[in-house]
Amino acid sequence: MEMQAGLLLIASFIGLLMISVPISISIALASVTTILFFLPFDMSIFIVGQNMVTGLDSFSLLAIPFFVVSGALMNSGGIAEKLVNLSKVLAGRIPGGLLQTNIIGNLLFGSISGSAVASAVAMGGAIGPMQKKEGYDPKISAAVNISSASVGLVIPPSGMFIIYSVLTGGTSIAALFLAGYIPGLMWAIGCMIVAYIYAKKHNLPMTGSVTLSEGWKIFLDAIPSLFLVVLIMGGIISGIFTATEASGIAVAYTFILSVCVYRTLKLRDLPKIFIEAATTTSIIMFLIAASSVMSWVMAFTGIPTAISNLMLSISSNPMVLLLLINIFLLIIGLFMDLTPALLLFTPIFFPIVQSFGMDPVHFGLVIVMNLAISGITPPFGSILVVGCSMAELEIEDVIKSIFPFFLMRVFVLLLVTYIPAISLVLPRLFGY
Repeated sequence: MEMQAGLLLIASFIGLLMISVPISISIALASVTTILFFLPFDMSIFIVGQNMVTGLDSFSLLAIPFFVVSGALMNSGGIAEKLVNLSKVLAGRIPGGLLQTNIIGNLLFGSISGSAVASAVAMGGAIGPMQKKEGYDPKISAAVNISSASVGLVIPPSGMFIIYSVLTGGTSIAALFLAGYIPGLMWAIGCMIVAYIYAKKHNLPMTGSVTLSEGWKIFLDAIPSLFLVVLIMGGIISGIFTATEASGIAVAYTFILSVCVYRTLKLRDLPKIFIEAATTTSIIMFLIAASSVMSWVMAFTGIPTAISNLMLSISSNPMVLLLLINIFLLIIGLFMDLTPALLLFTPIFFPIVQSFGMDPVHFGLVIVMNLAISGITPPFGSILVVGCSMAELEIEDVIKSIFPFFLMRVFVLLLVTYIPAISLVLPRLFGY
């Protein structure tokens, strides 16, 4: 019976996706259909309701709506403009300076907002017109923005790490946040190297330098925005507050910064921001609730055990198993967006890596980096879709330009996978 249930679950899920049913609805419908087919109606309803409520019953998940609101306030409050100006100062003397400005801007904005999509929108909207005015190829401009925006999924604060922590039974969010810094910086530097090679090959101009006094003024103007990183991570690492409490502080700080300090956000703008944030949060929460039901169904059907046994039958070597997991997740990324993929496959692969003693923080970086790459891959990558929309291009227009960045990111992913110290050195330094 378990095998039949597993086949029904997989077939119904794939069938719903093929007829363009949204993935969250597909997860819920496939799960409910499978349960109803094999269990009595009253028991099925009880199981569905219980698992949906249990899946959302976590204090850590409260951080997600707060960080979403914080990112929305930053995106509308002029903070992106301050970071763009600072990035132009830092990248002014590098060939293809506006490409480098885009990368640095996404790195800074991502480290504050934790939202890759918000970064792609903010930097694409701020730097895209400048690049167009100076004659940059819109395809490479879009590719750079898309590739570097997703660094925000690894650089803390990252909602992906919060979800992973809940799925794995409480892996330290602070440790995951710390672990993301070095891999995230490696991705950003890799993007800068690829962009530099392109700029040299096509003789792209520098953005030009500014005087010392102008640069100092721009830096001082950006300090209040950058201080949010110190406030959040300093408070979490020192134990003054938890990651969930830090998210509330982030909202309060960005509100004060946007309304009172920079004065770029009006009170009348808040209802629209809150509605957009509530919509985004509701989508994420419904995904988590639906995936909790599917996780129960998969456990009932024995799918995780079957996949684990299949992989272990191929090899018991941890190096080979990690390679297989990476390949599987990269392929899945072609067909599924990152949040549902994280929700569905973390419960499957986590027991496998635990069997050979892999650190849960290390695996958190591996799976989140894998799925962050899926955000820039066609046809469903959310960052790819948003970045192309900002550049007014079709997805197929930027695939060729984005490919070198894709290869670079896979290379860094493999380094992080097989050299645990890259992701674990900072958490261990701070005692996690």
